[in-house]
Amino acid sequence: MVSRKPKRTSRPKKSAAKAFPLLSLAASSNDELEKYVAAQEEMYQQFLEPSRVGVFRAMNAATSPAPEDNLSGIAIGEKIVGGKYTGILAVKFLVRIKYSENQISPGNRLPESINGLPTDVEEVGTFRRFEAALPLAAPPNPRVKIRPAPPGSSVGFRDPANQFRMAGTFGALVKRGQRRFILSNNHVLADENRLPINSPIFQPGLLDGGNPNTDQVARLSAFAQLQTTSANLVDCAIAEVDDASLVTNSILMIGTPLGTAPASRDMVVHKFGRTTGYTVGRITAINAHVTVNYDLGSLVFRNQIIIKGLNNQLFSDNGDSGSLIVERSTRRAVGLLFAGSATDTIANHIGEVFQSMNVRLS
Repeated sequence: MVSRKPKRTSRPKKSAAKAFPLLSLAASSNDELEKYVAAQEEMYQQFLEPSRVGVFRAMNAATSPAPEDNLSGIAIGEKIVGGKYTGILAVKFLVRIKYSENQISPGNRLPESINGLPTDVEEVGTFRRFEAALPLAAPPNPRVKIRPAPPGSSVGFRDPANQFRMAGTFGALVKRGQRRFILSNNHVLADENRLPINSPIFQPGLLDGGNPNTDQVARLSAFAQLQTTSANLVDCAIAEVDDASLVTNSILMIGTPLGTAPASRDMVVHKFGRTTGYTVGRITAINAHVTVNYDLGSLVFRNQIIIKGLNNQLFSDNGDSGSLIVERSTRRAVGLLFAGSATDTIANHIGEVFQSMNVRLS
């Protein structure tokens, strides 16, 4: 979408140095993982829980080493030291800027361990819901009118006031009984809770040259309300297609998804989006709690997927919101892309999305 715009805590007490073995990724058991989840939850309650920190805190262009200004999320993932993966599981503090030790005052230091569990600090930038932006050079071109319209192509709504044009990504074709729907994000199809049900949806989006007189393919049917005073699990919406012949379920360059699967760390995934097209990445966390900038404010999302592009390639960018995240080896859907930063992509778990919308793959 076109940008419109979208912190307070005290320093966490340093945990006692309780003897606790480092947990390798390969040896992670459910009992041990529960301890990491509990530690993550403790930090979430202290730093990110909306009722405590407030969702309308300003995300200024400038930041500081203070956690209330610098912390973007908390996840469980692999500890990285000197740019190298260690194979050790850690509670990860995801920060906007990773400051050097001499730039951080004692009162602003994040804990080096939590109940004996290792922590890690990783720079991810500022998470924001993705907007429409850069040109795409490689074929196929998702920004043109395509019939039948495929997942991976440009879609979007029309601003009732005609103050801006936008475009996001058609994620998947889903169904409920005999009805067929376009699946994407709330902010791609419902303008962050603002649009009324039955609002028209166009392919391509109007930012990409869609014509409101000829290019309507669906109407907004339902969306998960974005919450400002409590945590969110999903950013999703569906739009019922006007004519089944206008759409297909085959994702550009990926094909038809073959069911769904739970996301897992180190899973290799791919997607096709309106802006960056086809990209491949690796899941680095599956239960991250993050703050994401919206027009509504800085919203909190719990239990999200984090993905990094392979070979230092960007996995997604503005305009890719709504893309379906698919496991590369099985072609099973695992997530719905909705936000990210200059280094990381954030996605909802597909099971949560389907449950919220009461749909399944078509």
